[in-house]
Amino acid sequence: MEVLVNGLNGIIWSPVLVYLCLGAGLFFTLKTSGVQFTMIKEMIRLLLGKDIKDIKNEEKSKDSISGFEAMCMSVSGRVGTGNIAGVATAISLGGPGSIFWLWVISLLGAASSYVESTLGQLYKEKFEGGYRGGPAYYFKKGLLGGKTWYGNLFALSTVLAMLICMPSVQSNVIAGSLKTAIGIPQWITGLIIVGFLCLIIFGGAKRIAKFAGVVVPFMAVAYIIVAVTVLAINAGEIIPSLTLIVESAFGKEEAFAGIAGAAISWGVKRGIYSNEAGQGTGPASAAAAEVSHPAKQGLIQAFSIYIDSIFVCTATALMIIITGAYKVFEGVTGKIIYEGKGAISSMNIETIGAANTSAALDVSIGYGAYIVAIAIIFFAFTTLLAFFWNGDTALVYLTNGNKQRNKIRFILKLVFLGFTFSGSVVAGGMAWTLGDIGIGIMAWINIVGILIMHKPAIICLKDYKLRIKENREDDWDFNPNKIGIKGNFSVWDDLRKEEREKDIIFQDGLVELNA
Repeated sequence: MEVLVNGLNGIIWSPVLVYLCLGAGLFFTLKTSGVQFTMIKEMIRLLLGKDIKDIKNEEKSKDSISGFEAMCMSVSGRVGTGNIAGVATAISLGGPGSIFWLWVISLLGAASSYVESTLGQLYKEKFEGGYRGGPAYYFKKGLLGGKTWYGNLFALSTVLAMLICMPSVQSNVIAGSLKTAIGIPQWITGLIIVGFLCLIIFGGAKRIAKFAGVVVPFMAVAYIIVAVTVLAINAGEIIPSLTLIVESAFGKEEAFAGIAGAAISWGVKRGIYSNEAGQGTGPASAAAAEVSHPAKQGLIQAFSIYIDSIFVCTATALMIIITGAYKVFEGVTGKIIYEGKGAISSMNIETIGAANTSAALDVSIGYGAYIVAIAIIFFAFTTLLAFFWNGDTALVYLTNGNKQRNKIRFILKLVFLGFTFSGSVVAGGMAWTLGDIGIGIMAWINIVGILIMHKPAIICLKDYKLRIKENREDDWDFNPNKIGIKGNFSVWDDLRKEEREKDIIFQDGLVELNA
């Protein structure tokens, strides 16, 4: 069974998928005129700004969430153990040059994130006072004209990966790191994780979003502060390290000249694994937001790629490279190609990962195991919440019209919690591989689908740019049919109606205030 599963995983995650993600990112970058570069200022405005239209619409639906909270839900899935262990693995098998290619795929992937997240917003549906959406929804409504098999396939793979296979891996990482750092038995950690998850996931979308909105910014900023501290201590090594990354990427650094191909391969793969752009995991969070225009959330989600790959991954990479806490191995034989000044003797091809980051911190500020353990707790726990949200959204889609929907969802919550606890006490190797298969199938389905049906996202972007030019970017009057997107968009019809009613109340209030 293990040979069969590993073989299937190798086929799904072949170089073809890597090149497909890279090609899709380049294609969408060209189609959007480099939206991830040209509209950074607008992305930041959307994240931080507040104007009269926002004030007027602060009284949102009880369970609806803001664009910022939706982005934090998405980032909670993207910023995970891959930012610590994944980056270290890329450097160990592809050399420092792999980080350059991680940047490239991430910057291109931001355009893919814009497209899929805008589609998620555009085709969202009302559910339990809030919104649900994602690839299954936009495939059903926009790709096949009401035929469900393509969306069903995506939703099934999402339930398999997110609710059944992947949770056990994340809890295993948390439990293992705490046992190593302070000796807590793994089963106790498992119970604590499940307890906190119960408090959050049984509280609905709003509670998940509120938790993510507080914890995600905190964990990202705290981790970057630690990284900046390490960089400050080794300030003289920053420019040489950046130079090493760029030169190694093109085989111009003698020590890594023979692995330029591995640098590209591992940089692209780790970048795709880390930022998840195009894989279909981000749109479910994007769809949950209540915003006045789909392109707004697309832009916000595109910015989340910068947070994940450009900020957090780069912070990890520079800590490791500057301190020299790494060895580079030949991937097939395991032969050591290069050994950094801060590498420890226990580092070998079997142990690469978070240990590199821990060693880098030990070299600079000490307490590496404790800092890494704390980072992993936050990163992995918020990733568990992102897994649950994606899996539950897929389940909501699959059980549409089923009278037993709530009972099925409750049972799957228990299954999710059960696999989370079991993962804390047993090895999660097979579960990780099965999860990779599920995510890989999601990526194949989503990327092929959005390459076919990307036009509505491009139309939304053009409409939003026009609104910016006319100074009406925050008007709540978006009508897909008016800008050439055909379909039944009852959610947007309802939002326009609610806006008209709020506008009347708001204007009456101003009249009374002036009087």
